[in-house]
Formats: sequence, structure tokens, C-alpha cells
Amino acid sequence: MAVTLTGKLIRYAACATLVAAGMSPALAGPWVPMATAGKAADGVWRSRGYGHILVVHGGARTLYHVAGAFCYRDPTGETDDDTYRLVSIVSPTHIVFAASADQTRYGFDRIAALPRRCTVQRGWTAHELGEVIAATFADLYPGFGRRGRTLGTLTAALATPDTRPPDLVFFQRTTQALARLDDAHVGLQATIAGVDHAFEGGEAPTISSARANPAMGADPAERERAWSKSYREGITGLLDGGGHHVANRRILWGTIGRIGYLNIVAMGAFDKDAPPDDMHALDAALDDALTAFQGLPGVIVDVTNNRGGYDAIGLHIAGRFARERRLAFSKRAVGAKGAYQRFEVVPSDRVRYLGTVALLTSDVTVSAGETFTLAMRALPNVRQIGGRTRGALSDQLAKPLPNGWTLMLPAEDYRDPAGRSQEGVGIDPARSLPPFDPDHQTMIRRVVQSLSPPR
Repeated sequence: MAVTLTGKLIRYAACATLVAAGMSPALAGPWVPMATAGKAADGVWRSRGYGHILVVHGGARTLYHVAGAFCYRDPTGETDDDTYRLVSIVSPTHIVFAASADQTRYGFDRIAALPRRCTVQRGWTAHELGEVIAATFADLYPGFGRRGRTLGTLTAALATPDTRPPDLVFFQRTTQALARLDDAHVGLQATIAGVDHAFEGGEAPTISSARANPAMGADPAERERAWSKSYREGITGLLDGGGHHVANRRILWGTIGRIGYLNIVAMGAFDKDAPPDDMHALDAALDDALTAFQGLPGVIVDVTNNRGGYDAIGLHIAGRFARERRLAFSKRAVGAKGAYQRFEVVPSDRVRYLGTVALLTSDVTVSAGETFTLAMRALPNVRQIGGRTRGALSDQLAKPLPNGWTLMLPAEDYRDPAGRSQEGVGIDPARSLPPFDPDHQTMIRRVVQSLSPPR
């Protein structure tokens, strides 16, 4: 499974979270293994959103990518995705794929034939590749909020008359254009003359400031590590006995007097010897923490340094604070039609804490950290405090380009229970409080005081 814990990454069609396919989940089923679907699954199918055409013949699959007037065969040639393990033949003209019945669902509609343009061989000049990237954004990008105002500038900047093969100059010009979106889920990876190059956009201002501070280290990466170390040590100094660093150091919990404290730095990779979406170590940590929190007047759940991961894990954690089932958010692939897929917080059957909860957020809170924020905000016992989140909720779609480079971009429209989108905007707290001014422990002390009962 392709996932990065600095965001949610989908390598089509292996997906980091449950992803809407522009259809109601109730329309799918019964499910059968793809290997036994027979001729009913044969044909040419176009995805609802995501820009894909799938050719199925005798169980073999060939994937094509569509962007505007362009269509090209997937250059990776990968055909063993778990996503295609199960298929539901909804009708002769509509099928749905999934890894399992309760996981990601991708809807496809039958088309008469593979478009002729999909089989045209091209040399893919820099000009054509720029047009493919621009068309991909035009078709799939959820350009809401401040990013919507820069989308036209992006597509104009990608236009180039260059008829040479894409080179380092083209890569640098393209990434400069992509950087203007300030989107944590936009990226580009390329191998040029045997050298790997990578661009990631949309860094949090807090992290950008740390990476630019020469007093924190010799280079930006070292400075960010120093910031993270100071962040963790500041919290540890507040916790009674130093707290508990558990679940592959993704969880830090303890008590501050009579207030419980739970810090989650990623929505995944809780056990270095297990798949990143495995929840056994997470559940063990939550069992211990929430058992210790029983009877306390308040609990702080801190995701001010949460870099993302799996939406499903965020929903799972939120269930530990839920008294009843609540709608967390809905989403749909950009360009798809039909109902948004609903995602709910479901009360856990394990140890829960149902008292007052303060959820701490910041501009570093991103991706699955933000969908977790929506899930927690849906609970009446939770209040969000701190700073606005980053505003990058959609999963990151990894789109192979025809020359072997890989473009990454969000391709989904998330909505909160009121139908609002925070993409490109961020989620505002109910109570604004500086998360890191002058340091994070100052914020924590203030929240502890507000949760503590009067003497």
C-alpha cells in the first residue's frame, strides 16, 4: 500500500483511506473475487473521477490515464493492485472495485471502446507534458479557497513552446508553478539523467520558519528535526513522570495533574514491524491511556504536529470519544456525479472517554489530521482549540506521467457535516489560541487550566 505519513497518498488504485467514487456505497454488492467474475467484468471502463480508463479481458487489466484531450497507457505496467481483489457487477454498464467490502470503492462506467487517442505513440516533448499536467489539474484538482484563485495562473505557467524532451529546466519551471498553489498534496517526482528529483508543496508556515532558522541547525532538515525534538521535549516536561512514548513513538500520553493528555503525531505506522495501517499497537496504547483517564474532568487530544496518514485510523480514534454515531465528513471524486460518500464516527466497543475533550490543532495539522479534526468536531463533548489547520484534506493521487515522471495532486472534494469545504482554507478552531507562541507548552498549560475544575 502506498502511503506517506506527511499526507495521504493514493497510488491508483492502492489507497490510503476510504475514497468516494461518486456513488452511493449501497449501490455496490454482492462482491465476488475478481478472479471469478468471468466475462461480466470484461470490457472498457471509465472511472468516475481520477482520470482512468480500465480495459479488462479474461481477468487481465490494462490501465490508461486520461487528461483533457490526452490519453496514455500507464507507464508503470502494474496490474496486481489489491484494489481489484473484489468486484461488484452493479449493472451491465457499471461496476465497482474494492480491496474488501468495507474499504475503498471505485466506480467505473462501461464505454464502447478504448478511444483511439489512447494508443497513439508520442515522443512527449516538454510542451506536451506541460499540457498533460495542466489538463490533469483542470480535470481533477479541487481548486477551492485560495488555491482556486491561483489555478488559472498555474495552467498558464505550464504552457511552453519547448519541443525538446522534458529536462531539468522544465522540471524546475514546472515545480515553481506548482509551488504557487501552496498545497501540501501537490508534488512532482522525476529521474533526469540518472538523478532523482522531488518537489513537495505547501509547507506549514511554522515548519517553514523553523527550517529557515540557522540557529536550529546547519541545514533545513536538521532544523526541522530540532524543532520536532524541542516540541516533544516540551510536552514531556509537562507530563507527570514524563509520560509514555508508545506505538512506535507516534503516541505520547500521560496526565498533567487531573487532566489527561494524548498526543498523536501521525495517523499510521504505529508498529514498525506491521503494515502502516495496522491498528493493534494503536489500540493497545489507547486502551492504556483511556483507562488511566477514566474519572478525570477533562482530556486534551493534541494533533498540533500531526502530519497525516489514514482517514480510517482517524475515524477509529475518534470512536474512542463518541457516545453515539455521528457524521464526520463526506467526499466525492472531483468530476464525479452522484451522492457524496458519507463517513461516520462509530462508538468504539473498547475503552472510551466520554467526558470533556479539548482538541488542539495548528497549521502543521494536515491531511488525515484534518479529517480527524472534522471527526472529533462532530462530537458534542469535543471543542477545537488552537490554530487553523493546513487546508489539505483530499487524498494525494499519484498520477504517473507518460514520460515516467510522477505527478501528485489532490483529486477529491471533502465536505464537513454542514456541506462546507475546507480545502485550501483550513479548519478554524472554536477558540483561537497561539499553538507555538512562545512555545507549545504555554498553550497546553492554558488549556489545562481551562479544563481543571475550580478549587
